[in-house]
Amino acid sequence: MKYIKIPFLLIWRLWFYVLMFVTIILMSPLLLILTLKEEYYHIMWKLVRIWSKVLIYGMGFGLKIQLDEKIEPNKSYMFCPNHASFMDPFVLVVLSKNPIVFVGKKELVKIPIFGFFYKKVVIMVDRNNPESRKRVFEMAKKRLQNGVSMAIFPEGLVPTEDVILAPFKKGAFSLAIEFDIPVVPQVYYDCKRLFSWDFFKGGFGVFRVRQHKFIPTKNLTLEDVDHLKDKTFDVIYNDLANDTKYMKDTNRKK
Repeated sequence: MKYIKIPFLLIWRLWFYVLMFVTIILMSPLLLILTLKEEYYHIMWKLVRIWSKVLIYGMGFGLKIQLDEKIEPNKSYMFCPNHASFMDPFVLVVLSKNPIVFVGKKELVKIPIFGFFYKKVVIMVDRNNPESRKRVFEMAKKRLQNGVSMAIFPEGLVPTEDVILAPFKKGAFSLAIEFDIPVVPQVYYDCKRLFSWDFFKGGFGVFRVRQHKFIPTKNLTLEDVDHLKDKTFDVIYNDLANDTKYMKDTNRKK
């Protein structure tokens, strides 16, 4: 039965890339205009949210969202979700009506068409380059206005599938303290199980998401970065470790 499913899984996976690139091409004229000026970003965000919904629902997924605390309009946040799937950024986009600027890996620029627009709207970071990290800070300071937030996957990578949650990098928490914005821990339970990097795994289903209570950074200094990082890690890790479906998938036999 397992091998019978493989051709269907491959076709389904191929459909994702067809859907993504066709929709990008259709949106290209609007994207070219909306990436010309910073002040158009709020409008572009609405278009990106529609696109993300098309990708999620077009792949046969649904969303079940638990909000322990809601974001406020015209206020900035630092979103910190766990990272286990290529669908994670699209889920995050759908969750927030407030525009978010992502800090992402420069390697994604190499993806045809997608990479062209990616480099225009994402603050790219080379974690091995101190100058790159300085550039992230300067660009973030420029963009964190009028309710624009930031999003960083603090694991810095997609861990192997037997890992519950990879250790966090400090970048997101340093920026949150520097800009005095609360950290928003988000837990994605099902993205890895339903749409992992393993092409021979996954299927239709519902992405369960929990947005935990925000962790304030007011009155914190850069000396508190490790404490803030560890506190956020514990919130997400404990939630994942107590989820039966997530742990069954994470600990599956190879």
